[in-house]
Amino acid sequence: MVFSLALRFLRNREVAEELAQDVFLQCYRQIDNIENAVHACSWLRRAICHRSIDELRKRRFRPAIGLDDIPEPAAAGAMPDLMLQDRLRGLVGALPEKARMVVVLRYQEDRTPTEIAELLEMPVSTVKSHLHRSLALLRGRLEKKSIPARRGEVPVTGVCL
Repeated sequence: MVFSLALRFLRNREVAEELAQDVFLQCYRQIDNIENAVHACSWLRRAICHRSIDELRKRRFRPAIGLDDIPEPAAAGAMPDLMLQDRLRGLVGALPEKARMVVVLRYQEDRTPTEIAELLEMPVSTVKSHLHRSLALLRGRLEKKSIPARRGEVPVTGVCL
């Protein structure tokens, strides 16, 4: 979960691995403060979210050239549209940091707005606002690129971010 969140947010495997390692090391140092397994999971999720956002801000000032994204193995079922997935991944990657983390937590981690609000320490209304604006922006950009996204349909459902 920790590595997956960092990888989906940062889209750089090496940096995600390093951040995940750092978060686990930090967790080990804080082990006396961890109350139970649920608290540990919540703590890890919150820590990687904040560390990923911080890392992205640092990278703005020192851009790095990374390897291309490695496609994830496809889930069983219908053949996914790889072009759409790549385009969505790029569009989600262009969102502002907090909005991107909200979208990743909602659609990759399947977290509720309330859980996201707790993790990112922001009001639930702000989380919902980020989701609404981000989805509208993604829908608009997809329509500009001639990819149909019907009104009321969430364009990122069923697609790995």
